[in-house]
Order: sequence, then C-alpha cells, then structure tokens
Amino acid sequence: MDELTTESEGNRTLVESVMVTIRHRIAARILTPGARLPSIRAFAKTMQVSKSTVVDAYERLAAEGDIRSRPGSGYYAAGPIAPLSLAEIGPRLDRAVDPLWVSRQSLEAGEDVLKPGCGWLPASWMPEAGLRRALRTVARADAATLADYGTPLGLPPLRHLLARRLAAHGIDASPEQIMLTESDTQAIDLLCRFLLEPGDAVLVDDPCYFNFHALLRAHRVKVVGVPYTPSGPDIELFAQALAEHRPRLYITNSALHNPTGAILSPVVAHRLLKLADQSGLTIIEDDIFADFEHTPAPRLAAFDGLDRVVYIGSFSKTLSASIRCGFIAAPRRWMEGLTDLKIATSFGNGRLASELVLTLLKDGSYRKHMDLLRARLSRAMAETTTRLQAIGIAPWIDQPAGMFLWCSLPEGMDAAEIARYALSANIVLAPGNAFSLSQSASRFMRFNVAQSSDERIFRTLEAAMARCD
Repeated sequence: MDELTTESEGNRTLVESVMVTIRHRIAARILTPGARLPSIRAFAKTMQVSKSTVVDAYERLAAEGDIRSRPGSGYYAAGPIAPLSLAEIGPRLDRAVDPLWVSRQSLEAGEDVLKPGCGWLPASWMPEAGLRRALRTVARADAATLADYGTPLGLPPLRHLLARRLAAHGIDASPEQIMLTESDTQAIDLLCRFLLEPGDAVLVDDPCYFNFHALLRAHRVKVVGVPYTPSGPDIELFAQALAEHRPRLYITNSALHNPTGAILSPVVAHRLLKLADQSGLTIIEDDIFADFEHTPAPRLAAFDGLDRVVYIGSFSKTLSASIRCGFIAAPRRWMEGLTDLKIATSFGNGRLASELVLTLLKDGSYRKHMDLLRARLSRAMAETTTRLQAIGIAPWIDQPAGMFLWCSLPEGMDAAEIARYALSANIVLAPGNAFSLSQSASRFMRFNVAQSSDERIFRTLEAAMARCD
C-alpha cells in the first residue's frame, strides 16, 4: 500500500508538471485558441513521462476548460485566450530586478525615490524655458495643426530637417525615406512587425538595452545574444551566431552603446556589414544617444547607404520624455509597406509633438541646450566615477561620453542582491543581468550619472556591499 501511495503521489506531480507546461504554452501564445495540442505519444516523449500521465493531464485540463477534447481528433487549446503576460514568457526572473520591473520602479517612483538606474535625464536638466516658448508658438498655430491627424510619414518640414541632420553623420536619406514615429520604441516595434515572423531569430548585444529583450519577447521571436566588447560585438562569435541561428535581424547601438557606453570601431563596423551582406541580415541601428557624443562615431547606416541598415532615433532623451517624437530612416523600397503598416497600427502621426520638436530645432535653442548638456554630463561622469571608485566599483571603460557608466562590483558580489537592498531604501538601481540575455553580468551595474549626485546613493551602495561581503 505504501508503494502504491508513493507512486500515486509521484504520478500526481508529473501530471501537474505536464499541466503547467501546457498552460505556459497557452499563456505565451505558442498554443493559440483552436491550436491542436501535441499527440499523447509525442508529448509523453517530449516530457519524458508515461502516456497515462499525459492522458491524465489532458483530461484534467479539459475538465478545467483550458483545452477541449475532440473524439477521434485529439485535444485543442480552448478560447478565449488569456491576456498576454510578458513575465510568463521565457525564464522567470526576480521581479525586483528584471527588465520590466526596473522600468516600472523608475516610471512609478515618487518624488522621494532616487533613480540612478533609470535611463533618462532629470526634468531639471531639460530645456524648460525653450519648451515653454515652443509650446506658446505651437499654441498660436492654425486649427488643423492643433486638431487634425498628421500624415503617415509625419510633418514634412521636420523630415527635411532630419535629412540634413543625418547628412552630418554621413547618412544619405531623402525626406521620403524618413518616417516620424511616436518614439524610438514605437520605431523598433513597427520594424519588428514589418520584418519578423514568430519564431525568427534576432541577434542582440549581450549586454544590451533591456527593453529590447521585452519587446522581442512580445513579438515571439528567438532572441540570441552576442557578447559585446569595448569596440563592438565579438565579431567571431557574431559570425558563429549567424551560421548557427540564421537570424533575420540584429538590433544595436553603434554610438554610445546602452548600457556600456562603448563605441563601435570602424574595423568592427566594416566586418559586421560584410557578414550582414553575406548572410542577408538586416540591422536596426538605434542611435537615440547620437547628440550626446563629443566626437562623431562610425555609423553603420553611413557605411551601408541604408541598404541593409535601418537607422532610428528619438528626442525623448535630449528634449523631453513627454514629447513623444522619434523617426525611422529606411530603404526606399520599404517605405510604402511601412506606411501601410503604420496606418494599420497607429493611423496618422501626432502633429503637436512634431511641431514642438521642429520649433526647438529651428530656433537654435536645441543646439545651445546640447552644448551645455554635454559639458554637464562630462562633469557628472567624472564625479560619479570618482565616487564609485572610492567604494570599490570600477568603470568598464575609461571616460565614456553620454549618461551611462557600466561598472563592475568587487569579486563575489551580486548586483541583484545590492539592487534589492537599495529598493528597500527607495533607490532604484539597474543590475547587470537585467541587460544580459545570458545572465552573465551579475557583477555589473549601470549607473545614470545625471541621476547619481545624491550622497545617499553611495552610502546605500557601501552599506549593501558590506552586507554582501
């Protein structure tokens, strides 16, 4: 009797494991309503359990309404489908430090919360006077500007101005090759919709901007990380990933890489483009931090001529996160399809944001603001570096430009533990594994130097490190 009871308890555990797997596939939309479940024999082999275990699991799922049985045909996922949960797709992460939670903590933080882990400048660093002048100017615009939809490509004068700005980086793009978007994130989302199918492979840097991970998971693609070096992706491992996974797309920052602050070298850029051409790879070059650099870095889109490289950017980091205005510069042959897709997903473009950005770019205030901002960030970078080094936290590269400082903690310390401790002290940090697909950056942390002036940050870091030592 004892043996039978033990076997029965073990059997129930296996049944529950099968049920959890099926529910996960339904939540992740691998199994959509009406999709046929694997056969009992095939799934038993996949799960390495007996066929009777799978039968029991399927029957229980059917009884609870998750799946439906069709006699003589098999089992099928039931509907309606549950709301998408990105947290259920891929490995379960600690919600205190995973990519979406870092963003949520930063976005939802009250005024008493310090945010050295967030990805934007403090409001006090933005051109408030210029923004107010631009708002007054736009408020006097005609009724159509204030109330009508914008065209799908976006405000023509702003697209002409952007074409001239891109030319300064060596990127030859006509205004007809430029589409305005609501943000940099919308630009990537639109391109993913345009270029990818569920199951396609996409390469990202490891580490990379954590929202790339979350956005690509939402598109149901296979995300493959390639280790990033101070001069760009590890080119040998990049070539290996191309051969092994045959990806459709690679998403990267060539200048002022997020989170490392590294800059793509010309040698790596040329080798990267040669590999992309040989393998039919498309590259999204996200240059949202372009205006923070002191010395222009190589642009993949300039070397490539907007053939395999799509170039995107935004003004959220430099002007205002409330003014949602980004852009895509793409090959001519794509523009009609992209325009149709944009109409289908977001209709026209927001005219007010575009008019505000155009006003600020034209009146000279943006250029003056960026000159001051680069100088202020340089001072903050030096001060933050000195303070971190004093408590044993070392920068990954020397004197990066922009706002981000990628640092390593002393040997044996876990950035996630330190981030959890800091959260209890109302400080939002950005531990390395939030950026790393391979989860190989547990000793690293990204600091936003513009958000790191408060002494409490360094006291809390020191206390957290003492606890972990």
